[in-house]
Amino acid sequence: MLIDIKNILLPLNGSGDLEAVMQVALDFARRFDAHLSAVVVGSDPSEVATLAGEGISAGMVNEMIDTATTEAQRRAISIRKAFDSFIHEHGIRRIEPSKIGSSAGDGVSASLDVLNGTEHDSLTWRSRLADMTLVPNLAKDGDPRASETLHAILFDSGRPLVIAPPTPPKTVGQRIAIAWNGTPEASLALRCILPWAHKAEAVQVLTCQDYQRRGPGADEVVTYLRMHGISATAREFEAINRDIGAGLLKAATEFNADMLGMGAYSHSRLRQMILGGVTRHILEKAQLTVLMSR
Repeated sequence: MLIDIKNILLPLNGSGDLEAVMQVALDFARRFDAHLSAVVVGSDPSEVATLAGEGISAGMVNEMIDTATTEAQRRAISIRKAFDSFIHEHGIRRIEPSKIGSSAGDGVSASLDVLNGTEHDSLTWRSRLADMTLVPNLAKDGDPRASETLHAILFDSGRPLVIAPPTPPKTVGQRIAIAWNGTPEASLALRCILPWAHKAEAVQVLTCQDYQRRGPGADEVVTYLRMHGISATAREFEAINRDIGAGLLKAATEFNADMLGMGAYSHSRLRQMILGGVTRHILEKAQLTVLMSR
């Protein structure tokens, strides 16, 4: 039985386009009758306290902790106001985090929780009990903290990660492109995107000879989707100047896709940072909603 989407984790740290990510969150919540679990991570004094052994006096460390705490509180208040305004505007029922799950099936709902501790641990632990995590696009402001959050969830949650486009989209998940290269990462992404593919108007599997690794081919993916009641086509695309990521995005655009599903980092993240790679290109250049799994 296909697991539906009922709990959407929405980390909000003030980076990226808040309107775009919340617009995608609203679309998903309404589509799956799901709960939006928005979270803000507060400051972690231990991250500053470690500087005490680096030649910085205790007084300066305490001052830095106070500054970080004040900034985190200011950021949380700003995000809460924006979140409350958005759910009020769209008629979403607000519930307290402690009441999540007590009224399942009562329609779309939302909560906002402030988490303590390191951003990595707080978000990855919470994401392991979410059906998916939705984060802002990285291309908007290049915030390194947003990139670390994205990669922490991608590598350590075991759940699908969805990246919103840089601007609010007109549609999401009506036309779905699935990048396929035969790897375990691609297989997991294929499985994770099924809830959206079931509701899509059209689905296309995209593959490239330079992208394909050892494993099943695109035609076998089409058969797999058909077994799940999903009609799909397969298309082979060409790399652009040996750039597979650019070719993939071009093929998705030609299909008029508004959502892309793909496995992430079939090669190591370090190798992709140094040499470039498909995942890195998509993270930096994609203008549509992207589901990634690893």
